Parts: sequence; structure tokens; C-alpha cells
Amino acid sequence: MDGFKLSLLSFLPFVFVLAIAVEATGDEIGTFIVHVQPQESHVAATADDRKEWYKTFLPEDGRLVHAYHHVASGFAARLTRQELDAVSAMPGFVSAVPDQTHTLQTTHTPQFLGLSAPPPPQGKRWSSSSHGGSGAGAGVIVGVIDTGVFPDHPSFSDAGMPPPPAKWKGHCDFNGGSVCNNKLIGARTFIANATNSSSSYGERLPPVDDVGHGTHTASTAAGAAVPGAHVLGQGLGVAAGIAPHAHVAVYKVCPNESCAISDILAGVDAAIADGCDVISISIGGPSVPFHENPVAVGTFGAMEKGVFVSMAAGNAGPNVSSVINDAPWMLTVAASTMDRSIRTTVRLGNGLYFDGESLYQPNDSPSTFYPLVYAGASGKPSAEFCGNGSLDGFDVRGKIVVCEFGGGPNITRIIKGAVVQSAGGAGMILPNHFPEGYTTLAEAHVLPASHVDYVAGLAIKAYINSTANPVAQILPRGTVLGTTPAPAMAFFSSRGPSVQNPGILKPDITGPGVNVLAAWPFQVGPSSAQVFPGPTFNIISGTSMSTPHLSGVAAFIKSRHPHWSPAAIKSAIMTTADITDRSGNQILDEQRAPANFFATGAGHVNPERAADPGLVYDIAPCDYVGYLCGLYTSQEVSVIARRPVNCSAVAAIPEHQLNYPSISVRFPRAWNSSEPVLVRRTAKNVGEVPSEYYAAVDMLDTTVTVRVFPRTLRFTGVNQEKDFTVVVWPGQGGARVVQGAVRWVSETHTVRSPVSVTFA
Repeated sequence: MDGFKLSLLSFLPFVFVLAIAVEATGDEIGTFIVHVQPQESHVAATADDRKEWYKTFLPEDGRLVHAYHHVASGFAARLTRQELDAVSAMPGFVSAVPDQTHTLQTTHTPQFLGLSAPPPPQGKRWSSSSHGGSGAGAGVIVGVIDTGVFPDHPSFSDAGMPPPPAKWKGHCDFNGGSVCNNKLIGARTFIANATNSSSSYGERLPPVDDVGHGTHTASTAAGAAVPGAHVLGQGLGVAAGIAPHAHVAVYKVCPNESCAISDILAGVDAAIADGCDVISISIGGPSVPFHENPVAVGTFGAMEKGVFVSMAAGNAGPNVSSVINDAPWMLTVAASTMDRSIRTTVRLGNGLYFDGESLYQPNDSPSTFYPLVYAGASGKPSAEFCGNGSLDGFDVRGKIVVCEFGGGPNITRIIKGAVVQSAGGAGMILPNHFPEGYTTLAEAHVLPASHVDYVAGLAIKAYINSTANPVAQILPRGTVLGTTPAPAMAFFSSRGPSVQNPGILKPDITGPGVNVLAAWPFQVGPSSAQVFPGPTFNIISGTSMSTPHLSGVAAFIKSRHPHWSPAAIKSAIMTTADITDRSGNQILDEQRAPANFFATGAGHVNPERAADPGLVYDIAPCDYVGYLCGLYTSQEVSVIARRPVNCSAVAAIPEHQLNYPSISVRFPRAWNSSEPVLVRRTAKNVGEVPSEYYAAVDMLDTTVTVRVFPRTLRFTGVNQEKDFTVVVWPGQGGARVVQGAVRWVSETHTVRSPVSVTFA
């Protein structure tokens, strides 16, 4: 934001955070997050006291947008440039950081994850002993920070649900509050301009989901069971959330695909105050240092309150170091496929067949051969992407058109089909480029279509160039289960290593994020599509979809172990993850090559094993402070911790020494190979007693040597802790990155920590 000088002043005895709306020039209004030091006379004893103190910074009433109490000590307000200048001169002002916008990261999966259960009898609900054990998620409250909710969807039916726990303090912003029930126990709006009056604390507009994203993510995490779920007749089955017995609270912070950070903070702040146990955030922005990232600061506050936070790893894959939401106190979730295809098959005139995907499979799909053309043959710049107007003057009437994947954010895959249809085309083939590899997406196209992989696309285009009269047909094949390989990493899933903390392996875990079926507020597909009676669903993809799966898994674990810390739940998820696909082979990436840990994290989530991990690696909030002191100054750490921190008086914890469930070691190229790195960990027994675990090391690359001391851990009590040391010796030459694992194996458990060694 040109025209503003942002500075972080010297460390002060106590740091508060305040968000003030300001833009770069003149009297226009935007948003800033400002850190201030309260005077002794302004120490707030209650939330109301704090709010009144915040108001002393404002020139008049009606400027306050959000008051924060748990995620950051501060508020959001509307001010001009001149008014911000006045605030910066007030006693206690520390620094200003501009507010920004983050974006959304956007049935069969419970069965795919091993949480299968038979459909409930007609008119009945799941019993407390079905679907993943004793009431998956029972007594747990999942808070979803998103675009709102469609409350009338049967995925939010409270049939058979008990009232929320006594700790619940939230409320319902829908008119009269009667729309909420024992499943959807809360729904609130935190969009700064979504009020019915000029006062930001006036009556807020109801948190209706105008996008669909929030309804989809909330039902994925903890939706009720809905028999007969499908999208345009595809994916038919019982739709249920991962933790169908959990309660849901939805916090609308996004009016569309863009979400103001100040609103996100307000939603998280309320979720903590309301009593949520798990917070699911399928939103993300650029990777920045944690002290400059209000969401990282806010989720640190949630962790301190014992709230588990699951966040999307981002959709910028397969680019290296594209992972976001990478603070160690949050679970960073990657996305992978499942063993289901919504299949359409391309048949060429030369007899070759190529399987692709599309949701829209009308009965009148081209079952006879049609002329086949490549959109790029029109000669117009970028015509191959089938953007608006690109096919004008190019004869595609009655033909199947090949449109290239991509072309920019304004040329969506649905728009491509609409352009082909408006030009008279009979169908569309959408081939991947090399980066997308074998990942294909089932979407509600407006005409018969097939999204095919990169290799198929090459063959189809080669066929077009090989004959004067190429022809093709698109055959609807419906829903196919049991496809392989599955899971496999999605091309869009962001990759590590983390830019902000390369000593912590990110992402943490992967879960289903491709072609996920869940609740939706409205009908999808073209107007010509057959209208099916009953509730509406949609199938969409993204780390936005994998994140609520893991939020549901966290609720599932929390219901079984209510006193476990967020770090213990994360450890259970990571150390029990699957490292092979359903065929027993190594999990592959979008190119069908073995996926590394920077794609998969610890592996693919296994909920049942995660609920009984044997050992966990726990981390106390004070340990994160020591870790942060190894990265930042006292002043910067104080911003994150929301309290005064003097790092000179804190034992700094190097990144690789944080008691994390994975191990990441970085060696400079000039490192003396005779000097090992010692990595210390503390394991806590949460399984049987007595128990004995034996160390095993899996390192295929012999240029790195890993040893564990002691070799045996013996536990005689529950919650007993034992220390051990992993010694890592670098060798000469070899790969830049070497990955493997350390496993603790007992008669009943295997506790696996991925090990990544990087030579920088």
C-alpha cells in the first residue's frame, strides 16, 4: 500500500493488537492491523472494558468493526489516512500492518477412510455405535470459518442429536434464531459491511451461504447422514460428514471467494469464545512471517485455549515451496484423490479409448462420432483455452472441441464449455498440460465433456494431426468405484518445503480433496439438465475439501480423548498415517511418480488408527514460544504470543528440536560430514501398559545415516513420557533431499515419524 511507512517499534512491556481501516492516500478507507501498548489506566478487566478502551482510539462512534478478545488484543475500525496519522501519534502505538484478503481454497469419503457404516433405516438416525465407532464426534463442537451455511439442508438435521454441551455460549444470527438446532447449533456473520445499520455492532445480516463453499465444508466435517445423495445422478449414496455426531457452528467471514483477514480473525475469535473444540479454515493467503500474519497469530491464541485448528495447505501445486498456512500449531492439510471416478470416455476414430471425467452426463450425450477439432486451430491468440470470443468465426458447429486446460482465472473450465456450446459445439474434451498430469476433475459442465489426463491429451491431439477428418465420441460411463491408484496426490495441492519454517516438515497430512460430494445450497449443472427431486449436493475439489475431512477426524479423536491437547491430536493423525495406497504401493503424485513428503506430509490420514496411536508427541504452548524465539526477535514473538516475551530469558528451541511428530533436518553444503545433528524427542504413552516399543529406521539412501538412542522404550504407566535422540549423519554427495522414517513398533502399534534431510 504505497504512501504508508509501516514500522515495528521497540519492544514494549505489553503488546496489544488493533486493526484499523485505512487506505494508502487521501481520505479513503481501508484496513490496517496495528499493535499498541495499553497504559496502566487502560488495562482491561473485561471484554466490555477492552472494547471501551479501543474506542478511545477512534474519532467518533460507528467506526468500530470488530473487537478481538482471544485471537488478538485489538480491533478493526474504519479510519482515514489522516485519522491513522493521529492514532500513530497516540501513546502506546507500536506499528501498523495492512489488512489483506485471503481466498477460498477450493459421501464416498467416510467409506474410503475406513469409517464405513450401513445406511440408517428409513426415518432413523445413525446409532451411537455406528459410523466410525462410538458416536463419531459426539459432544464435540466444530467451528467452520467460511462463506456461511444453507441451514435448511438435511445435512444439518438434528434428528437424534442431543443438545450442545453446557460450555456452548454461541448464538444464531438467522432471523429469530429458530433455524439453528442441535446439529447446527450456531451461525454468525462477521463481514464488516454485513449489518442492517451503520453501526458495526448493529443487527448483523443472517449468515446465508450465497457461494456454497461453507455449506460444503461444514457438511463434509460433521454433516448428518443423508441417504440418496448425488449430483446430477452421479455419486449416488449416503452422504455423511466424517464426524456425523458432532455439533456444527458456522462463522460467515467471506461474502464471496475473497475474505478480509480482519473478518477471519473476528470469526475465529468468536469460535473460541463460543466454545468450539475444532476450527476448520479452508481459506489462505500469501506465505509471510508469522508475526506479520494475523491468522497465524489468531490460531496461536486458539491453540493456547486448547482448540484444534485445521487449515488448507493451498492450491498452488505442484510448485515447490507453495505451501501456506504452515505454522506448527496448525494442521496443514494437502489434497489427494479417492477411488471413485465420475467417468466419461473419449473414443477416437482410430479405435483408441481414453477415460476422463464429467458430472454432466446427459442421456443424449454424443454416442455417435462427431468431427473433432482443436480450438487453437482458429488462429486467434490463446484460442486454445476457449475463452470468451475465441471461437468467433471458427466453425465448430456440431463438432467436439478440444480446449486446453488453464488460460487464467477468468477462463474457468465451465466457461470453456459454455463458449463451445454458444458456438454450436456438440461436446468438449479438456486435456491437461504436463503440470496437471493425471489429476482429472468431475465438474458440472454445460454440455457433454471429458476432462482427460496429460498423456491422453497428447494422444488425442496427435490423432487430430494425423488425419484429415478426425472424429470422436464422448461416452457416459457413470460412477465407477475402486479406481487405482488411490489415493494419489492432486496436482493443485501445494508443496513444501515451507518458506517460513523449513525446519518443520509441511504439509502435515493429506486427505480426500478431489471430486468430493457434499451439501450445496442450490442446483448445479446446465438449465437443460434433468432436475432430480430432493436435497442438492455438489462435487468440487481443492485443499478446501480435504481440510474439513481432517477437521472431522480431529473431532472424531477429540470425542474419544476429550482431554488431549491440539498437539497430541495432530501427533496421533500424523504418526498413524498411511504411506501406501489401497493397492499397497507407495502413494504417487500427479505424474504417477512416487510422492515425497513435501507433497504428502506424513501420509494419508487413517482415522481409526489415529484414534488409538499408542504414543504421541505433545507440545506445550510455552514450547512454541521457545521455538519462535529461535526465529524472531522478542518484539516479534510478543506480537504472536499476545503478551510480553523476552527471548533472552527464554531457552530458544531450534526448529528441528521442537517436539514435532515429523523430523526435518537441514545441512549447509559446507557441513563437516563427521558432525551429526542430534534431534531430541519426547514420546508420551497413551496406549496399553505395560508396553515396550522398539526403534526401526527406514532410510533407503545410504548417504545419510540415522540412528536412534535408546533402541527401546518401556512404559509402565499411561501418560508416562520417555526421551530419545535421533542422530543424523550426513554423507558425501547424494541427493539434495533424502527422506525416510523413524518408527517405534510395539505388539499393537506402529508410531511413524517421517524424516526429511535437506542439503541447502
